[in-house]
Amino acid sequence: MKSNQYNNLERRIKLARMNPELVAREIGDFIISEVLNCGYSGVVIGLSGGVDSSTTAALAKKAFDGYNKYHPEKPLEVKAYMLPSNVNDPSDKSDAVRVAEMLKIKYETIDIQPVVDAYAKTNPEAIANNYDKGNLMSRIRANILSTKASSEKKLVIGTGNKDEDFGVGYYTLFGDGAVHLSPIGGLPKRLVREMAKYLGLPKELVHRTPAAGLEPGQTDFKDLGYDYDVVELVMQGIAQGSTYNELIMHRQIRDMVEPQIAMQKNPKHPTVRAVVYDILRRNRIAQVKARIIHPPTPDITLNYD
Repeated sequence: MKSNQYNNLERRIKLARMNPELVAREIGDFIISEVLNCGYSGVVIGLSGGVDSSTTAALAKKAFDGYNKYHPEKPLEVKAYMLPSNVNDPSDKSDAVRVAEMLKIKYETIDIQPVVDAYAKTNPEAIANNYDKGNLMSRIRANILSTKASSEKKLVIGTGNKDEDFGVGYYTLFGDGAVHLSPIGGLPKRLVREMAKYLGLPKELVHRTPAAGLEPGQTDFKDLGYDYDVVELVMQGIAQGSTYNELIMHRQIRDMVEPQIAMQKNPKHPTVRAVVYDILRRNRIAQVKARIIHPPTPDITLNYD
């Protein structure tokens, strides 16, 4: 038993590698297939200026451009919507517009603040604190996107990555999780950034700090207390047979987590044990959420060595 535990502690946790050209084609074929199966005209996407939504939009546009060369009589289209509120940094919109114009996709901006304010009369509890208000804004955005998609005969394309959606469930149920398909749901954040580079997205966007845009000054790191690379490493450790006790002692995890704890003035999770525990706790919740809403994801080719 001790020997097996020692071997697990010494064994390196393997992370996925990909051929971005191949995976981009696999994801693109998946998007096209999902749209055509419904007889629809394309997809709508909530474009935030972040790397996930930008990469998803770029993958869809690349796929549709290839398809449209051979089917000009009924082309497929990506339509982007920017849905800011008063808590969004102005750069969110400008970055999103920059991406839309770079990709040459149609876009529209809809200020959701009047809708948020309207809930003060019907559901005052929904805006009583930042947490509930943030989830409300996510559901408002989902409502707008699904209505636009319906009127345009398009699908709502999701922008959640593997770490967010299937690792720690970092999304709002019936909000940004309410989509028809999840093209990058099989890619950890690390590989989303790699795909963004391959697709030629701006360097500063590739490395943009992840944020949901639901609270003033909010970032995913502040909310979680660790970054998505830690989520990927822990989840892969579990998938490759490590136990909880082995994970908290694993040098590969400690080397990644300890510097992240040290850089925080008041760390949300002050030990490696606390970080790993929180990821596994969130993963249990993510599995419950996935049973309620689980949009299809593509089969993609990833290699582990």
